[in-house]
Amino acid sequence: MSIDLTKLRLGKKAARHDRRTLCLAKYLKALPPAPASIDWSSPIAFPCGMMLNDTLGDCTCAGPGHSVQVTTANANPPEITLPDSAILSLYEGSCGYVNGDPSTDQGGDLLTVLNYWRKNGIGGLGHNIAAFASINVLDHNEVMQALNLFGFLYTGVQLPVSAQDQVGEVWDVNTTSAGAPGSWGGHCVIIVKADATGLWCITWGALQQMTWAFWLRYFDEAFAVLTPDWIKPDLLSASGFNLAALQADLAQIT
Repeated sequence: MSIDLTKLRLGKKAARHDRRTLCLAKYLKALPPAPASIDWSSPIAFPCGMMLNDTLGDCTCAGPGHSVQVTTANANPPEITLPDSAILSLYEGSCGYVNGDPSTDQGGDLLTVLNYWRKNGIGGLGHNIAAFASINVLDHNEVMQALNLFGFLYTGVQLPVSAQDQVGEVWDVNTTSAGAPGSWGGHCVIIVKADATGLWCITWGALQQMTWAFWLRYFDEAFAVLTPDWIKPDLLSASGFNLAALQADLAQIT
């Protein structure tokens, strides 16, 4: 499969850590086991748009754009696709990009985008998120619980050069020097599907499959995102998720 790599931009900076960031595990203790297979990608019409990530290093802002497609298509159809102007506004506001000035196209970090997204929404069109919490990428059950409860995972990956030849196929671990984490660069994708064989993400407007081994080796951060486009508080609490505790903790840090 021939892929034009010049149309595949990255843009995730190194993970930024803040001791105030909530950890999802604290709120999951009363839940039943997560389903073995979860798929929120089915209602999405692919390709679903590059969200400017073919010309700008705005992957951290393209992810929120794709998340709106997923949450609205599944929980509140019809699917909403935000205009590129809204994604551009998010990139400008959260990452400091100045439209038309290539020197300011420096990408962004997930935590900064999440904080901006919660306070300002996306491009004046709403879709603010209510809260977010970090996920332990090494904890399989936590990953599956988060995907099942919230419809998508907002994640960061240190892509190896070897992933270039696997775009459109299956991302898997490469043990040569081409498989070194980050040798291609940092990228942001949203996870929307997972089962025993692996996970699927939306990136560059397409659904990209990966193995669990790839996830464990290359993904360095992940967040559960609570968005009103998806979450109904009474249903979330009924599932066993401790929403009240999360809201109380969020109030303390904000």
